[in-house]
Amino acid sequence: MMKKILEEAVEMQEEMTIWRRDLHQIPELDLDLPETVSYVTKVLEKLEIPYEVIADGACVVSCIGKKENGRCFLLRSDMDGLPIEELTDLEFASQNGNMHACGHDMHATILLGAAKLLKEREEQLAGTVKLLFQPGEETFRGAKTVLECGVLENPKVDAAFAMHVSSTVPVGVIAYGTDPMASVYGFKITLTGHGGHGSTPETCIDPINAGVQIYLALQSLIARECPPSAEAVLTIGQFAAGNAANVIPEQAVLQGTLRTFQKEVTEQMIKRINEVVPAVASAYRTKAELTVLSNVPSVVCDKELNEEIRDSIKEMNPELQVLPVFHVMGSEDFAFISNEVTSSYFAIGAGIDDEKKWVGQHNPQVQFNEKCLPIGAAAYAKAAMDWLEKHKL
Repeated sequence: MMKKILEEAVEMQEEMTIWRRDLHQIPELDLDLPETVSYVTKVLEKLEIPYEVIADGACVVSCIGKKENGRCFLLRSDMDGLPIEELTDLEFASQNGNMHACGHDMHATILLGAAKLLKEREEQLAGTVKLLFQPGEETFRGAKTVLECGVLENPKVDAAFAMHVSSTVPVGVIAYGTDPMASVYGFKITLTGHGGHGSTPETCIDPINAGVQIYLALQSLIARECPPSAEAVLTIGQFAAGNAANVIPEQAVLQGTLRTFQKEVTEQMIKRINEVVPAVASAYRTKAELTVLSNVPSVVCDKELNEEIRDSIKEMNPELQVLPVFHVMGSEDFAFISNEVTSSYFAIGAGIDDEKKWVGQHNPQVQFNEKCLPIGAAAYAKAAMDWLEKHKL
């Protein structure tokens, strides 16, 4: 019967497509998701699945199965969007100035689909499946917030599983790895100088010039102080200063991220960033203020759990390509959960049929293939059921 779970999920394609397109039209940001939470809870009510809204109304948690005894397996999907103006020509494109450009509407839909499949098999569950519809992943605030709310307790979570769609991987391909996503240290550098007329730079202290030197010095950290064998990326994504061609501004702002996989490399690079920035700023007579925007560990996956879930998914359909190739420099706040409990984090192909139109996530023209929704829902449900059965008390 378990081999037929994918067939049943495929029969839910139309229903799941409706859910996904409804969610796609109401993208909301960070920890403020009233419309999204309302939609998710209404679907759960229709499915007769009890739920709890936590984190000041930003998060939905639901449990299916036995609560008094047995182990607990967590399925997590994020559901926040990005502050991006959508530029697709989809008939269900968002019109509110935000966009599900990372596919979190797909994730929420997949978890709703899994909820339906699990509810129909509730009597067969050897334990409890906890469903986590999480806010705030894009800002790296959501997982920490729900952990502080005690989401891993009552019942206590024994293992966790999450997936992320990929817009540049074909449907039917699923990837996994022991270290799938990197840590991220986000920072903001505010440089204060002394503004004045562009014709008399000698009477000013130019924060733009200081910012340029800091930018170059930070890149030198990767080139000359980070071991070549260590995977590390330091990116300055914002350099903002001034608003006129003939005015030297008072301030310049740089924002960036450092991404690595090795804790010791992360710690050393953060140490050097905090040494280099004020030193270079001082050399150019500017005051530097360094603010930490995020500090998220890398996602850590359990090798044995990865293999169990791989086998569970392959059993649904041997034609699915489940490959040990997930290792990217992107970051995910599921890392906070994976650092607390035994976890797995997979990527699921969601590339649209026309490969020429593939673009990466966080792009205003990105599209996702809804054909992957049943695969994701069935994978979630079957992985949870199989794990609880194998590890039952």
